[in-house]
Amino acid sequence: QVQLVESGGGLVQAGGSLRLSCAASGRTFSSYTMAWFRQAPGKEREFVAGIRGTAGITYYVDSVKGRFTISRDNAKNTVYLQMNSLKPEDTAVYYCAGRLGVAVKTQQAEFDYWGQGTQVTVSS
Repeated sequence: QVQLVESGGGLVQAGGSLRLSCAASGRTFSSYTMAWFRQAPGKEREFVAGIRGTAGITYYVDSVKGRFTISRDNAKNTVYLQMNSLKPEDTAVYYCAGRLGVAVKTQQAEFDYWGQGTQVTVSS
């Protein structure tokens, strides 16, 4: 089992920045593909960004390219999401997710482990 705990959410004005962190348990963190999803009120949960275990391969949904950066520090069992130039439409609960494997995935059903989420609110 892998436990994931998100932190770093909060309230920020449009154009501002936040960095989300996801701390993972276990000794095999580098074997897991990690990702961030988000769910806005009244909308389905969507993939935001993913990162391969060790190869540095990343993938982003088009709406956040150039603004968000996913990274990981395997020595600290932590994955990050740096969010810059935030927009009101970025407002959502952000979830950290993990799956055993080296390939990035974008469907939530492909991920076995989930954090409880952290709220990000961007004001106009």
